[in-house]
Amino acid sequence: MNLEVLNFEIRSCARCDLCQGRILAVPGEGPSHAEIMLVGEAPGNEEDRTGRPFIGRAGKLLNLALNQAGLSREEVYITSVIKCRPPKNRKPKVREVRCCLPYLWSQMELINPRLVCLMGNVAIQAVLDMHGVTELHGKIFQNRYLTTFHPAAVLRNRNLMGPFISDLSKLRISKR
Repeated sequence: MNLEVLNFEIRSCARCDLCQGRILAVPGEGPSHAEIMLVGEAPGNEEDRTGRPFIGRAGKLLNLALNQAGLSREEVYITSVIKCRPPKNRKPKVREVRCCLPYLWSQMELINPRLVCLMGNVAIQAVLDMHGVTELHGKIFQNRYLTTFHPAAVLRNRNLMGPFISDLSKLRISKR
């Protein structure tokens, strides 16, 4: 399997009820052999409409933070744990995460990033089975997974912007 085939599978997925309310599934985007992968929670309204990850307000903040951390959106692969928008942007249900997680594992296997940045509690819980982004942010686990805040949380609390940029800077420093 390659990334193109996987993206087709994601776009046509009907593993859970989220497919019934979506406009477009959002597999992810970026270089197919990116050294850095960013993983968020789930698509929002703009992402559902366009099929692209992190292009709404949180995406604009993410782009700004990446630039301030010495990185660019074009050099990272961006995706989410959940590939379809939950109704009213609610938190994904455990069953939905279980249905989508094999797609994320396949993306990680195919892209084989050196570092995976888990943004927010949903991504941290899904991949590392850990809780508490406030305590975990900025830490690297298993020499591969950096934990940080979700950009939407930074939008709600601008005091998190400095720590968020600092966390993202660790991705640049840890690049090959």
